[in-house]
Amino acid sequence: MVSKIITAGADNLSRCNIIIVHIWYYTLHRREGDCYYKRMYFESRAQAGRLLAAQVVDKYRYENCAVVALTEGGVLVGEQIAAQLHCVLMMLVTESIDVPGENLSFGAVSQRGNFTYNSEFSTGEIQEYTSEFHGYLDDQKREAYSRINRLIGDGGTIDDRMLKDRVVFLVSDALADGAALSVAFDFLKPIRIERLVVATPIATVSVVDQLHVTADELHVLDVKENYLGVNHYYSDNTVPTRKEAIQKISQIILNWR
Repeated sequence: MVSKIITAGADNLSRCNIIIVHIWYYTLHRREGDCYYKRMYFESRAQAGRLLAAQVVDKYRYENCAVVALTEGGVLVGEQIAAQLHCVLMMLVTESIDVPGENLSFGAVSQRGNFTYNSEFSTGEIQEYTSEFHGYLDDQKREAYSRINRLIGDGGTIDDRMLKDRVVFLVSDALADGAALSVAFDFLKPIRIERLVVATPIATVSVVDQLHVTADELHVLDVKENYLGVNHYYSDNTVPTRKEAIQKISQIILNWR
């Protein structure tokens, strides 16, 4: 794959000094305000979060923001962004449901109990899987919602009132497919927000394609054509338990910088 280095313009230097792009992709799709910084591996999720925070702090430091982590690993990334922006940090609790016998997410259940299909499936594929695995999928949805209800009792999850009229950052430690994002977008539909920003250290090409349509702004440190699993890209793969993640969320104000 041929790549070239493009030096960012003066207005973008504070957020992203070097943008490395695949010519065939980014010359067609990159929008003003989107930022891609090529970095193959990271020491930790916290380090990746600090790099993302540096991209957004000048623009959003004095805006009314909220950071929503999509996973426990995303809490470590989002913690750094929330600390710099002096804003709330929350976590969207979801339970993914996989296609039987395949390492593929069919969709996920959110803490409202809604099931959202993986947006990367076509209508025909959804109908085929639903017909073939109807009973299994219904059972998995019920079990997933039950697990979510038990987890929500620990606190630290999303409060709709804290998102209204804010710039909302959706943050993950990696976005391999559109499943988690589809649930997040569905969850945010009834909430009036000011702007939707997606920030992640790592995303696949297909996810970035989707986000150019659904998000107002993207901050991606490394776009992958061949994704090898989230842990491959971090030297330190210490990820908090659910309880530890919630503790970090509750203490975010103490870490404001």
